[in-house]
Amino acid sequence: MTTETSAPASGAPAASVVTSIVDGKPVDGVRTVTGRNPARLDEIVAEISLADADTFVDAAASAKRAQPAWAAVPAPIRGRAIAHIGRLVEANMHELAALVTRDIGKPYGEALGEVREIVDTCDFFLGEGRRLYGQTVPSEMPDKQLFTFRNPVGTVAVITAGNFPVAVPSWYIVPALLCGNTVVWKPAEYSAAVSAAFHEIFVRGGGLPPGVFNVVHADGPATFAGLESALDAGTVDKVGFTGSPEVGREIGALTGRHLQTACLELGGKNPLVVTPSADLALAVEGALFSGFGTAGQRCTSLGTAIVHESRHDEFIERFAQATADAVVGDPTGEVLMGPLLDEKFAQRYEEYLDWIQPHHTVYGATGRITAESPRPGFRGEPGNGLYYHPVIVDGVRPGDALFDRETFGPIVGVTSYRDFDEAIELANAPGYGLSSSIYTTDPKDAFAFRGRIGAGMVSINNSTSGAEAHLPFGGNGKSGNGSRQSGLWVLDQFTRWQSMNWDYSGKLQKAQMDVAELIPDTEFRLGR
Repeated sequence: MTTETSAPASGAPAASVVTSIVDGKPVDGVRTVTGRNPARLDEIVAEISLADADTFVDAAASAKRAQPAWAAVPAPIRGRAIAHIGRLVEANMHELAALVTRDIGKPYGEALGEVREIVDTCDFFLGEGRRLYGQTVPSEMPDKQLFTFRNPVGTVAVITAGNFPVAVPSWYIVPALLCGNTVVWKPAEYSAAVSAAFHEIFVRGGGLPPGVFNVVHADGPATFAGLESALDAGTVDKVGFTGSPEVGREIGALTGRHLQTACLELGGKNPLVVTPSADLALAVEGALFSGFGTAGQRCTSLGTAIVHESRHDEFIERFAQATADAVVGDPTGEVLMGPLLDEKFAQRYEEYLDWIQPHHTVYGATGRITAESPRPGFRGEPGNGLYYHPVIVDGVRPGDALFDRETFGPIVGVTSYRDFDEAIELANAPGYGLSSSIYTTDPKDAFAFRGRIGAGMVSINNSTSGAEAHLPFGGNGKSGNGSRQSGLWVLDQFTRWQSMNWDYSGKLQKAQMDVAELIPDTEFRLGR
């Protein structure tokens, strides 16, 4: 729930006061932090009351109490609630997108696409309310029927990052609610204002009963401690986490101790392979968008462009020129990229720049965009925002930190290869496995790449970024534990299969022991 305060003298929209909501009631936190617009750091977006571990525990207990009644609501009715939420998001699309832009600095066009993803997700899962199908299975015995059913897992804890503050949460929360689960959501602290608006649309607009969807605003240590206590108490039955591989490992280990498997969607070092037959103009366009869209702060952002040696020089020339010409600046306008999400990401990005080695070739300025280090064509005033130069680093290779590790920000590596086997080896070398791309006009290359790449998602002649609500989303290796979000596949994260056998023969029939068998004539010969 948010309450409006008076508008600042600057004329910017009023800041909101954001608190946790547990069992339908606001809960004051233990300390307050200020959320600022990363494009205008003097503009306060929200005052966020951060909760402690006990609040998370209370939220999980509330969700656990509410779950049986929510599961008893017929699935088609739950689907209608999801459909209504989708219509409300659609009716408030521009306002919600503007809040995404203000909260995290995402360019408005991208923010609008993100909000559209919620609508698409709701539209898809409306139908699944009537298609939570089980099966009728033939039995090996007479007068006996076998059935399977999908049951909700129970209470779901969802912990998400703030680079996609509303789209990614919808991938968890919409199917979880649709399947009859209740939810405790912990969004990122730096996207609290739009998270509060998202929660309000779901709960108030969707008419969800108290306790069905709780939101807890807390920092990382409080969240982990609260999750651990809730798992110990048996009030959390499933965890969904989107974030870094380092934290994902800790979440996976914690849930594993309770014989649970978390749904983990982690980072990526996503390769883009450019083959000899590639349309270079298209490849450069894809590299520009996937490398620098959202200022390189997507889990699916381009990590390394792997370019055939015969096309390398032309590719790097075109890519460097396209990057230099790209519009950077005020995210309320039409720009390729705006600021970094938050001060902590800016500090981390500057550490990545220290990974540049003498054998690398750097294209473009590096560091923060300022009056002393300007960017030609910059839109707006850079001095008061977390704006950084987009950077291309050529000559990266295995063993370099810039090649091996995820870089969350506007920096793209480039390397070259001699033959297709080497391209695949380079693409898989960092050990991530989220998204990947190949540019080619040869179908043989396209299908060979699909079969040998370790990524969960493959694009042919498209960027590494981009997802649709009815396709599975997720990765392998350092990018996740093989769980998938979106589409039909996510239902397996939020339901458990139950089998039932119904014997109406009136006698005990023992499986595998009382099975009648036909007796074949092993001596049969034609003509006899």
